[in-house]
Amino acid sequence: MDFRTNSGIWGAMFGVPSIIADNLLKLATGEQLKVLLYLLRHSGRSCSDSEISANTGVPLNQISDALMFWQQVNVLNSDSNSIMTPQPEQQNIMNTQPEPPVENQIPRRQRQNLTPSEITKLMSDSSDVAELFKTAESLLGTLNHTQQNSLIWMYSYLGLKKEVIITLLSYCISIEKTNPGYIEKIAGSWAENEINTLPDAISEVERLTESRSYTAKIMSAFDMKHRPTTKQQAVIDGWKAENYPLELIRYAYEITIETIDKLSFPYISRILESWKQDGLMTIDDVKASKLEYKKKKSSGAEQDEFDVDKYKKFVNNF
Repeated sequence: MDFRTNSGIWGAMFGVPSIIADNLLKLATGEQLKVLLYLLRHSGRSCSDSEISANTGVPLNQISDALMFWQQVNVLNSDSNSIMTPQPEQQNIMNTQPEPPVENQIPRRQRQNLTPSEITKLMSDSSDVAELFKTAESLLGTLNHTQQNSLIWMYSYLGLKKEVIITLLSYCISIEKTNPGYIEKIAGSWAENEINTLPDAISEVERLTESRSYTAKIMSAFDMKHRPTTKQQAVIDGWKAENYPLELIRYAYEITIETIDKLSFPYISRILESWKQDGLMTIDDVKASKLEYKKKKSSGAEQDEFDVDKYKKFVNNF
């Protein structure tokens, strides 16, 4: 269905600079647009923060940030809330057709907080960045200024390809970890480990997903209420690398609780390592070893009866 404006119903009208509709709608938040529309409606006079807040519903503490945004993109004058008239050379810059896109044409740069106008220019200069922003918004919703800078940092400084960043975003959304700091931490690890192709990114996501699943099973076996610490996670990753069966880890956990009455990852590891050295990789192997130990003692090699305290001491030595 087509829609057309009906100025007869609306009465008086006011103008909106074309650059706002052409370049800034994707960057501006709803609050920022409300503030600008109010100022456009009252162009020619200065409006206080409290007046703008009262008439737009935007919280007073967000008014100054909204004004700063429109100042940075050269829509407002910095000394008043009046609308700036673009000079001919400014208009030419905005209307210049972007050069043919070249993949990763933006040079790597140190971490910096880019202004909205700088972000807009990067989007116009690179189709990759524009496509990255468009896809990221479809995944995360409207991007705030921090998220925009984060994406550009991953692309231009870390040098990650757009499809790799999108894969990373999708993974973080799947585990409900969309904080820019968390995403950047993984992105830095990927860049350091040269994970920068789509197949490599998909493979790494599968590894991370499997690791989280394994960790979740360990947490369930240990009745843990909180995620493992960094050191605990390193131990868990080691168990996974050693291919210890989950039921054997659970058994080592039960022995640990019976012996020292608390959860101790190093203690469980020592038990598992001692079993591995003896070639015991299943619960049946461990129980058979215990039975053999009892038989040796009952045959006169040591005490006639199985001494639980000595067995615990024996285990503790590992």
